[in-house]
Order: sequence, then C-alpha cells, then structure tokens
Amino acid sequence: MQARRPWAAEILHVWFHVLGPDDWFRGGPGVDALLRRRFERPWHALRHRPAREFLTDPLTARAAVLLFDQVPRNLFRDDACAFASDTLARTIAVTALDCGWDSGLDRSERQFLAMPLMHSERIADQRRSLEVFAAMGDPYILSFARSHHAMIARFGRFPHRNEVLGRRSTPAEEAAIAAGNAW
Repeated sequence: MQARRPWAAEILHVWFHVLGPDDWFRGGPGVDALLRRRFERPWHALRHRPAREFLTDPLTARAAVLLFDQVPRNLFRDDACAFASDTLARTIAVTALDCGWDSGLDRSERQFLAMPLMHSERIADQRRSLEVFAAMGDPYILSFARSHHAMIARFGRFPHRNEVLGRRSTPAEEAAIAAGNAW
C-alpha cells in the first residue's frame, strides 16, 4: 500500500529504503542535506497543522511522525528548532499507537513510530516508551529507552538540550552529559 499524500509516500520511501541505520543514528552532512532538500518545505508548511490532519490513515501518521520528530533533528542540528514540532509528533504517535497502527510493522517502522515517546520530556511518555520498546523484544533498543527514561526521571528534562533551549544546566546535569547522556 502507498501513502495517499506525495510528501508522505516520499518520506517513507526515503527513510526506510534510501537511508538505513547508519544514516538514522549517525547522520552527517550528506543525510542532513538530503533531508533538507526533500523535506524542509513540507516541514515548514505542515508543522502548524492540527494532529488530526495526519491521523487519516496509518501511513500518513507514520510519515508525519518522521517529518515532525526525525527530520527536524537533521535539519536543525544544535538549534532549538530541532525540537519545535515534538509535541505534534508525540500527539500523532500516541494516537497511532492507541489505534493499533503499529500492528504488523517491522521493528524499524515500530521503533520510529514510537520514537516521540522516547524524545519526550514528560515522564508519562517515558513510561509508555519503556512499555512499547520492551514489547519489541530488542534489548539494545530498550537500553536507549531506559537511558532516556532515567534522564527524565532524574532531571525532568534532557540536560543535553539545555544549551540550545537556553536553559541553565545544574552541575549534576553537566556530569550526566559528560558521562555520555547526550543522544
């Protein structure tokens, strides 16, 4: 099945068939440039739309989660805009998961649908993230969900975002960042 909206079909194709795990998690200038060229305009055009507009079908919802959660992290590295559409991505992801739209997806597809929960600075989202990622049965992926949860449980926020978001870090947060808690 193909997504109905051209931007949605394109992002699902690029993310899952052009890019791969090294691109997703290590990125780099080439990946950022590709995503900027293909998805910066849709991100700007759609990021203020209500979540319900992206919840018409599972493919559009999955594509929107990528557009609003993953793409800005590549477009706006080291800038507050990287997190500007997190709330929208989270709302879409939670509703899609509540609808069971993760059923039948492969591990990578499920992982990215649930990623806004892991990226959230809300402890309730972090708890759900642990449930969703534990159900995937991959200890490696679950370890990331646990480390994200630990930061929110301890600090109520991700310390590695403080500088770009104009927040002052505490000495304990600076120590957590120095210990490698900066994804």
